[in-house]
Amino acid sequence: MNEQLLADLVGILHALFVLFVVGGQAVIILGWLRKWAWTRNFIFRCLHLAAIGLVVLETWIGIPCPLTVFEAQMRRTGTDVTFIGYWLDRLLYYQAPEWIFVTVYSLFGILVLLSFILYPPKR
Repeated sequence: MNEQLLADLVGILHALFVLFVVGGQAVIILGWLRKWAWTRNFIFRCLHLAAIGLVVLETWIGIPCPLTVFEAQMRRTGTDVTFIGYWLDRLLYYQAPEWIFVTVYSLFGILVLLSFILYPPKR
């Protein structure tokens, strides 16, 4: 498989993960306000909490995101940036001091945990 295509697929997977974490929290809060029963789904909520928990844990102990690392390794082997790669780079990757990411991810993790406690899932 072409390494640029593989990098694009990993980048798309990464974007979907981010969408699940960020979009999932937005939907949970909206569901709380609108009383949507499905936003209390136990499996969905546990997977969502685990996803942000993994991100927070990685940043606290200084482990780079495996999807970011794998995608970057695949992109280094090619010379051309694909259309998808160009837009994924703008969507997913920001330059900032590490403490900014630790702070933002930790605060978002606290938001997810609080919504898990205050608007708990149902089995």
